[in-house]
Amino acid sequence: MSIESTKKVKRHIGRNVRRVRMYFGVKQEALAADLGISQPEVSKIENQDEIEEVLLSQIADALGISSEVIRDFDIEKTILNINQHNCRDTTISEGATTDTVDHQVNPFEKIVELYKRLLKSEQEKIELLKNR
Repeated sequence: MSIESTKKVKRHIGRNVRRVRMYFGVKQEALAADLGISQPEVSKIENQDEIEEVLLSQIADALGISSEVIRDFDIEKTILNINQHNCRDTTISEGATTDTVDHQVNPFEKIVELYKRLLKSEQEKIELLKNR
């Protein structure tokens, strides 16, 4: 085993937050509203190498994922998984059980969920502006 393969890869957590946020189509303003902070603060967070666990957990909750997804996000693995998923034969062999079938996340469900969260955020902003 080489020394390079045993080295733990240092991840830029802020960059991972930005990539995951952008993957879900969430703007910095929307994430800021969900977190109760300003957009410039979200930008600052996305430029940090490390993020406190409590804040990372809040960000993950706002995006509807686990903090591990953000912490361990790897663009190369993601692209590989997408490519493998697109090339995979989706037929299920006879006798397969639900335990042997990979459960895939339906991207349409994620999009609908995302739009619902964005709509809720926009409605909350409108209410705040009306109450000024």
